[in-house]
Amino acid sequence: MNATAALWLTVVAVGLYHGLNPAMGWPLAVANGMTKQRASAVVATLLPLGGGHFMAMAVVLIPFAWLSWYVEWSRTIRLGAGGLVLLFGIFKLVQRRHPRALARIRPTQLAWWSFLMATAHGAGLMLVPLMLGLCVTAPAAEAISDVGHATVMNYLAQSNAATAVAVAALHTLAMMLAGLSMAWTVYRYLGLPFLRRVWLNLDLVWGWSLVIAGAAGVGMAL
Repeated sequence: MNATAALWLTVVAVGLYHGLNPAMGWPLAVANGMTKQRASAVVATLLPLGGGHFMAMAVVLIPFAWLSWYVEWSRTIRLGAGGLVLLFGIFKLVQRRHPRALARIRPTQLAWWSFLMATAHGAGLMLVPLMLGLCVTAPAAEAISDVGHATVMNYLAQSNAATAVAVAALHTLAMMLAGLSMAWTVYRYLGLPFLRRVWLNLDLVWGWSLVIAGAAGVGMAL
C-alpha cells in the first residue's frame, strides 16, 4: 500500500471514529426515531447532522488547501498546522466541558448544531495533516512550472481545493455510516436503557487523538 492510499484509508477511519462518538449526534437520531416511532426518522436525523459535519470539515480544510498554494511555505504550513492540532488536543484534554449553548437543540437546527459541535471539538483540525499530505506538493508544481507562474497557481488552487472537498466528503460519508449503524442498533435492538447504562464518553480519547494527529503532522513536516 502506498502513502496516498494509506492517507485516504486514514480519512475513512477517522470518519468512522467520529461517527461512533456520541458527541457527533447519533443519540439524537435514536431519540428522534423513538419519539416518532419510525425507523425512517433515525435516517432522516442523520442527514442534517451529516450536512453540518461536512460544512465544519470544509470550512477548516479549504483554507489550509489554499495556503498550500505557496509551495515555498509548504514545510512551515505543515509545521504550523500540526502544531495547531497538537495544541488544540492539549486544550481538549484540559478543558472537557461541552459548550452550554449546544445543550438545547431544535429539530430545525440539527445541521447548525452539528456544524458547531464538530467545530468545537476540533473535528476538522484532526483531518488537516492528512489533507495536506494529499495536496499537490513542490515537485508536482515544478513539473508544470514551464507554463507560467499564474497557471501553476491556478492548477494548485483547483487541485488542492478539490482535494479538501473530497476529504471532507469521504470523511463525512464514513461518519454518517458509522453513526447510522450505531443509532440503528440502539433504536432497533438495545433501546434507551442501553444509553442510560452505558454512555460512551470519548472525550479523553478524542483529546489524545488530536494530540497524536498533531504530533504526526509535525513529525511528517520535519
